[in-house]
Amino acid sequence: MRIIYKISEEEANKIAEIRKTIKNKMTDKKLYAVELRGRGKSNPEIAEKLDTSPKVISKWVSAYKKGGVEALFEHRKGGNHRNMSYEEEEKILSEFSKQAEQGKIVEVSEIKKSYDKAVGRETKPTQIYALLKRHEWTKKMPRSRHPKKAKDGVIEASKKN
Repeated sequence: MRIIYKISEEEANKIAEIRKTIKNKMTDKKLYAVELRGRGKSNPEIAEKLDTSPKVISKWVSAYKKGGVEALFEHRKGGNHRNMSYEEEEKILSEFSKQAEQGKIVEVSEIKKSYDKAVGRETKPTQIYALLKRHEWTKKMPRSRHPKKAKDGVIEASKKN
């Protein structure tokens, strides 16, 4: 069953006052939509004016009625979706850091196994590469030979002299 929220003229006036202090454009747009609803406009009319869909307007009005003005402030969806804190990640990497300092080769697959065990589930390799980048780890591989090393025949010829 559809719920139609009513917004009073008094609420619309309060929102108009709040909008004067808002600097975030998206938050202002949401507040303006609620304000227009309080001034008697329908969702399709507001949506056309604000270049969005009526469903979005309905969502904003619903959020306002359920949580007040604070519910309309900008909430970022991105951010930290990590499984553990920076310090916990650092603790896992410290084991591998010790191995690297001893001159041993550390592979991403080993770090991934340790990370998966700590998290308690399978993760994707891209998550491990992001972890390594976050902790400023770089890829360093020992070279099989120096790129400017002379050929074996030239070295042997120089030894005879």
